[in-house]
Amino acid sequence: MSDDRWLTADQLSAWKKLIAVVELLPGALESQLRRDADLSHFEYFTMAMLSEAPEHTLRMTALASLTNSTLARLSHVVSRLEERGFVRRQPCANDRRATKAALTANGWAKVVATAPGHVATARQNVIDPLTATDVADLERIMGRILGTLDPSNKMLATSQTQ
Repeated sequence: MSDDRWLTADQLSAWKKLIAVVELLPGALESQLRRDADLSHFEYFTMAMLSEAPEHTLRMTALASLTNSTLARLSHVVSRLEERGFVRRQPCANDRRATKAALTANGWAKVVATAPGHVATARQNVIDPLTATDVADLERIMGRILGTLDPSNKMLATSQTQ
């Protein structure tokens, strides 16, 4: 008879590895972006999500969902990016209560210049050590975990496919 209050040895081993990745990967991504682009990972991710949007513009609420962030956190980051000339806020034409964030030409240039180093870091630390089957397994496993963490898909992470 198993005791469901504790993890099995295999479960504990997998859990510890997941926690190690959760702790180490953000530092690796952050370090590269700070060193090479003077951006935080969240600043870059925010700009990258805008770069993929039509006209490089999104409502702040949609951008918060795409970046898995609260509106308050996103607002602070967008303010910093505005000060640096990478993003601008503008009123939403069809809803005066809403605000849009738009990537500026300088912001687009920053994303284009920053992306190769960021992709290289992601590949080096996550993708390259895996086989194609491992990548498919990772996508499936992360989808299941995200389905538990965000069952209503409020953060839109589980609906995003590249």
